Amino acid sequence: MSHTTFGPISWERMIGAVEDVRNRLERATAALEKAGIDYAVIGGNAVAAWVSRVDRAAVRNTRDVDLLLRREDLEAAKLALAPAGFIYRHVRSIDMFLDGPGAKARDAVHILFAGEKVREDDPATTPTMSEVEQDQAFRIVTLEALVRMKLTSFRRKDQVHLLDMVELGLIDANWPDRFTTVLADRLQQLLDDPDG
Repeated sequence: MSHTTFGPISWERMIGAVEDVRNRLERATAALEKAGIDYAVIGGNAVAAWVSRVDRAAVRNTRDVDLLLRREDLEAAKLALAPAGFIYRHVRSIDMFLDGPGAKARDAVHILFAGEKVREDDPATTPTMSEVEQDQAFRIVTLEALVRMKLTSFRRKDQVHLLDMVELGLIDANWPDRFTTVLADRLQQLLDDPDG
């Protein structure tokens, strides 16, 4: 049995972890913008951006930076992100850009490709680049595309993100009609029984 060693409780460490993610997101999106490469922020940062439009206090921190790219733009993205300190790796079918030579996979920008299934048995593909809007700070997937992604993955953290959006009124009882049966059923399940 392994023994976990705890460091001291520190506001600086907690704030620093959040700042590291924000810095990684800003550097990566700025490099892609400068190179003229289409991208969209997805995942937890996209949820945070949408949630913050309604209630800043409801925003959850995320440790991940997830971006959507066109597959044909990957080589250009490698060239654009390298000067910003990112190192491309393909590990166990995951494309990522590590944040420096000593970085771990959790200290990376994870890439999904537009209009493709992440897993073969997924009920929907990722959004296309036509489902993107410009936020003040960066390009982000539309709310409907983000909800579809979360319903497709439907892991516990995706369900929590969806429930946050339901609670804030970003998603309501009319939303299941926007999706295919499998995704509509998943959303209806959350709407009917938000406490699980």
